[in-house]
Amino acid sequence: MNNDLHDSHPKRRRTFGIEVPDGPTLEPSDLRPERRRPSGIEGDVSTLESQGFRPSRRRPALIFDLRNHMPALKGPQSNRIRAVETLLERGFPYSRKLTAHISCVNALAFSSVDGRFLASGGDDLDIHLWDLHEERVRTPCCTLQGPRRNIFVLSFSAHNRFLFSGGADDVVLKFDASNLERPFNVRAPRSPDNIFYQHSGSIRGIAPHPVQDDVFITGSEDGRLILHDGRTAPSTRLRAQDTIQLTAEVTGVEFHPVMEHVFATSDQNGQVCLRDTRMAFGPLVQRTQQGVVQIYNTKLSRRDIPHLSNPETSSIAFNHQGTQLGVTMMVSKLCLPLRTEPHYPKNYFPTIYSLTDADPVAVCSAANLPDGTPIPPGERTYANVCTMKHGGFGGPGLDGEADVLYVAGSDDFRAYVWALPPPATLAAQRTVISHAEWDAGTHVGVTAFAERATGPRCIPAQLHTPRARLGGHSSIVNTVLVHPQMLLAATAGIEAGIVLHGAVDSLLGGMRPTSAAVRGIGETWVPDPLEDDEGSGEEGYGGGREEEREVREHDQRRTIRQFDGILRREGHVDVFAERRWYSHGSEEAVMIPSHDEDAQDDSDSDEAETESDSHSDSEPEANENGDVEMDDV
Repeated sequence: MNNDLHDSHPKRRRTFGIEVPDGPTLEPSDLRPERRRPSGIEGDVSTLESQGFRPSRRRPALIFDLRNHMPALKGPQSNRIRAVETLLERGFPYSRKLTAHISCVNALAFSSVDGRFLASGGDDLDIHLWDLHEERVRTPCCTLQGPRRNIFVLSFSAHNRFLFSGGADDVVLKFDASNLERPFNVRAPRSPDNIFYQHSGSIRGIAPHPVQDDVFITGSEDGRLILHDGRTAPSTRLRAQDTIQLTAEVTGVEFHPVMEHVFATSDQNGQVCLRDTRMAFGPLVQRTQQGVVQIYNTKLSRRDIPHLSNPETSSIAFNHQGTQLGVTMMVSKLCLPLRTEPHYPKNYFPTIYSLTDADPVAVCSAANLPDGTPIPPGERTYANVCTMKHGGFGGPGLDGEADVLYVAGSDDFRAYVWALPPPATLAAQRTVISHAEWDAGTHVGVTAFAERATGPRCIPAQLHTPRARLGGHSSIVNTVLVHPQMLLAATAGIEAGIVLHGAVDSLLGGMRPTSAAVRGIGETWVPDPLEDDEGSGEEGYGGGREEEREVREHDQRRTIRQFDGILRREGHVDVFAERRWYSHGSEEAVMIPSHDEDAQDDSDSDEAETESDSHSDSEPEANENGDVEMDDV
């Protein structure tokens, strides 16, 4: 394999300080938060607003919603922090549903800074925007249209000037989101202002720049990472200068929230890299190692298996401080309890990395219930088999406080919330041992990380007990987000409904206690009778009309049955058998065995994949930069 990313990288893995062209050495000290105003933007508040950079009009969401529950929230900051931590100890026991979609919801995104708006998109091709500052959220405040196939990713720009969308139609859509706070007609769907056609595969990641609204990076299953800069005239830069071609499908890309020249990527081969834009893009003489400044160790080792395994990374996420990176591991393929003999997990779990260390610091598993007792025999727990999942960090929503939670969806029809100990605690609990000690057999039942077969083993801190398990779903949960200010989490997946989970029942006009009951695989799905009451307005928008409700229920029943069949067929495969890693000299690769197609179960024989009929006969003509200006689409 001829790939610069793999050449001698074991020697580079711990060298974080690398000289970059036209810039300082990237060191851990660069992680200090920086309060920047976008370059080229000067003046008072009115000037900023005229240029589209409105200061956040935050309502005191956290205090407003919780002050009646805990008087301490009215006191000093230290008292408020303790009060919020007390609430978080209970997890998010209350919930309500938002129903406007009619099929799977694959992507969620809160608007930047204050999270006033929630964007949702999926297989029905509509992008709905929900205003969480409404007294009681019942219907979308706006609907955006333009995607032609399943939506996989949504992202707001740094100052909410734009909302980006991408998915299976291989294009990136840019919508004007600068006037969302103004009243408008919800029955007049909006179309994109720009369409970007540079990719030839499904869009898996869109990373807005942390400061500049016009700058973003896209990643696709065509293996390309493309830097877009709306401030640059199309004729001044060659497209090749803004493109990195990888040897594997891109599964995620994220800009660092503090260092505006740093971004992270993940790919189908399981590789997770930290990159520098000054080394990754621009003239060829300026590029070095495709911008890579850190390669994270994602390969797994087990004493009873002679080879390593490199799970696919489904997604990546920075915490808000930029000090940690969360990686969602794919091809877990386990639907049974983890307490098997021998006690080796056949899957793998969300993994936490410190930004400046190649080895992970923690693994978020779920061998225990939130009360600390082991998972009962026969009960399912966290797994990730067949869907693209997106996890993320979150915290109490108070200024200056670090993220203390990590959240992720699971194939057992729940979402999981883990409390993250302080970094020093995680570092103390992590163990690094030599290959000889590992081979001696003193770590039975342990899965470790290893750069190579004969190298040392890293055993991260094991977070076996989640803070909470979030219910409210009847099938796989793919996406979980924690609100940046409110004690609120949003989950979505195979079903058409979005579930909002709250720490108290007064959020968003009122929530109900979430049932702990979970539908079993193969059990009949029964629609929630409360969905129409909660999610539909007086005029029936979002499913109140009988025909819309019937269509939604029919599609959900078919989709749920289909994924039940997939879980039954693929739920017991070992990741070490599915994702074998091998190395030959300086080259490395993942060997993925081929299998004959399993026969379809009778239960899903009537399920045929349907394509949207919203494809247009022809695409608008692109300019020389590959972009399309949309005036009347």
